[in-house]
Amino acid sequence: MSQPEHLRSDYRHFQPITTRWHDNDIYGHVNNVVYYGYFDSAVNAYLIERGGLDIHEGGVVGFVVSSSCDYFASIAFPDRIEVGLRVGKLGNSSVQYELAIFKQGEDEACAAGRFVHVFVDRESNRPVPIPEALRAALAELVVAG
Repeated sequence: MSQPEHLRSDYRHFQPITTRWHDNDIYGHVNNVVYYGYFDSAVNAYLIERGGLDIHEGGVVGFVVSSSCDYFASIAFPDRIEVGLRVGKLGNSSVQYELAIFKQGEDEACAAGRFVHVFVDRESNRPVPIPEALRAALAELVVAG
């Protein structure tokens, strides 16, 4: 079964990440669970830098409620990578991110994944509408279809 291509041109924002020595597992490549950390770091960096998310004292936080990842090619320390980010669905209180891991300078993804954030009130943990500054930043990443 052939995997669908995930090309650099399909993504709206790129977050550079430097792999770390301890990201490698005994097989000599980045362990599968580490990719989720890359995804989380890329999304939260974007939300903080572009959307004004206050992770320490803001009234709204994002909870991951669903995630997945498909792997196409290995990466390993000391690879320099970039996480491609786009938004597949922007709802009232939730957003579905679509992400891909690219080796620096390469056009085809090594892995592609998705996760869903539900934005909630920090104190009650109940869903709330996505704040306007975050919504505007996320809207820049929306892809059609």
